[in-house]
Amino acid sequence: QVQLVESGGGWVQPGGSLRLSCVASGLTFSSFSMSWYRQAPGKERELVARISSTDGRTNYVDSVKGRFTISRDNAKNTLYLQMNSLKPEDTAVYYCYAVQLRAYWGQGTQVTVSS
Repeated sequence: QVQLVESGGGWVQPGGSLRLSCVASGLTFSSFSMSWYRQAPGKERELVARISSTDGRTNYVDSVKGRFTISRDNAKNTLYLQMNSLKPEDTAVYYCYAVQLRAYWGQGTQVTVSS
């Protein structure tokens, strides 16, 4: 049974930082391309960042470039998202996503940025 469990969300003031984690089980983590998505109230889910399974290449949505960093630790089956200089518009539920031949989603973790 595949599980993706996110943690690290919470409330933070604008300009603050959070680090999200996603622990995977039931799959060969190193073989999966991993991503973070987010969904704000009333909006569609959007891709935030992706990291490949092969060469570690990363991609980011323009709105987070220079502020967010995606990384992975294959030995720990864990995906990370370091979020710095957070803005109110970053408020959303953040989801971990794994894809190879099949795709899996985590349950999400809430990030709220407000003063």
